[in-house]
Amino acid sequence: MPAVTVSDITVLPRISVAAGSQPRRVKSITTAPQGFEGEGFPVRRAFAGVDLAELDPFIHLDQMGEVEYAPGEPKGTPWHPHRGFETVTYIIDGIFDHQDSNGGGGTITDGDTQWMTAGGGILHIETPPESLVMSGGLFHGFQLWVNLPAAKKWSPPAYQDVRANDVALLTTHDGGALVRIIAGELDGHMGPGSTQTPITLIHATVAPGAELRLPWRRDYNALVYSMAGHGFVGAQSQPIQMGQLAVFGEGDEIVIKSAQHQETRSPNLELFILGGAPIKEPVAWMGPFVMNTKREVLQAFEDFQKGLLGSIPAIYKEDAKPKAPLNRTDKLQGDSAGAGSRESTSASTHDSAAVLDVHGAPTDMQESSER
Repeated sequence: MPAVTVSDITVLPRISVAAGSQPRRVKSITTAPQGFEGEGFPVRRAFAGVDLAELDPFIHLDQMGEVEYAPGEPKGTPWHPHRGFETVTYIIDGIFDHQDSNGGGGTITDGDTQWMTAGGGILHIETPPESLVMSGGLFHGFQLWVNLPAAKKWSPPAYQDVRANDVALLTTHDGGALVRIIAGELDGHMGPGSTQTPITLIHATVAPGAELRLPWRRDYNALVYSMAGHGFVGAQSQPIQMGQLAVFGEGDEIVIKSAQHQETRSPNLELFILGGAPIKEPVAWMGPFVMNTKREVLQAFEDFQKGLLGSIPAIYKEDAKPKAPLNRTDKLQGDSAGAGSRESTSASTHDSAAVLDVHGAPTDMQESSER
């Protein structure tokens, strides 16, 4: 698990926590179900079973891999649309190509991030490069969906390329953890990702037996996902392991401790830590569209059918032709109830039905009201 590493962690700035800080209590720990999506790559659905109100401003998080592909096996997603939110793809191991109908895109590898603002509508594709398909190899990453407030849901699409060597690096007072700030602020240090709403995204590696204390804005929610290893979260030291998400309550400090003994294949506790200021607006979500009302989601499907969300560049037309059926589990444990049924008004064509399956997002309408 390379991502971003350093040869001498002692030279990094130290994270400071104010005296008298209030540790956040752990509200829940859930286990991510496993399945397949896109053209057949394995995922853990990190937010499954957690209420959208607890996740706000985030919508969806998939851990992609970790998987060792044989030659010819690496998979990606076909061309598909989005509207109303942002996709953030963080690659820890492996290589991924991105192209979109707005001209954005590129190749990301160990520790890089692609940040796409769908805004009013965009088409994109994410695939491994041909060289990786031919050779096979290790692949591991995350895709996060970040909601946009109503005032920004119709903004022009945008793309930013966040390189590994631009990520802000910090450590703890004893050098027991490497903290990578992908976006947002932590203890006065800023990550390179530009955000539409106030959020912080972190990848932290915690050595066996070490403790990580992070100062955390009180107006943010706090989510900690364990991608590898074993540890403990909160002041009460509740156990957490690979594939589990901890949702924290109020306070101004996140406390995490790595278990003294780790597995050989995962020598450290690896964490994806995120939080942000809740948007507190109604959410209507179905498939690749996240809006404020059901009518807006149905309109997004209609606009996609009319070709109003963008055009696939001519050079990629061949890639857009139908291939073998998508190799995705019909329903992951923890997916929203009723995900197997589709409203005829929103999936009346083959194209609409197909795009529902790309990310394994809910295929029936999910709605939450303003809090």
